[in-house]
Amino acid sequence: MRARAQRVSWVVLGAVFVFALVVGTAGDRAPRTETERVRAVASSVRCPTCRGLSAAESDARAAQAVRDEIRDRIRAGESDAEIRAYLVSRYGEDILLKPRASGIAALVWVLPVVAVALGLSGVAAAFRSWRRQRATGPPTDEDRALVDAALSR
Repeated sequence: MRARAQRVSWVVLGAVFVFALVVGTAGDRAPRTETERVRAVASSVRCPTCRGLSAAESDARAAQAVRDEIRDRIRAGESDAEIRAYLVSRYGEDILLKPRASGIAALVWVLPVVAVALGLSGVAAAFRSWRRQRATGPPTDEDRALVDAALSR
């Protein structure tokens, strides 16, 4: 009965986790204003001159030019992905703050997930091993004699 209750609690925990992931990644699907779209796209690309900031954060002329280009392309009806593709064609892959998840760059996204999965499976295996060691049954007369001998010293 106890094992069944543990399984149910793990299933409930998993369901809550999946629900939280779905809610967290869903985001706001409402149409955004032009200014919000410019800010969102500019936040995903680097400033061409001051590489440490996004185009949205930087006050440099080059960053302002990128924001103006983004605004013009939004007004022309281009999608965010098309605008990013244009910026990549003009400035190269380094303009993107997040590397694309393809080829060698996919390792940046995959390796941490694999490491966490391996770590969690190792912890689960350790807990199972400890539980098996603990579940050897009730103490024997020999175990009680050893404890009594140790306590009488």
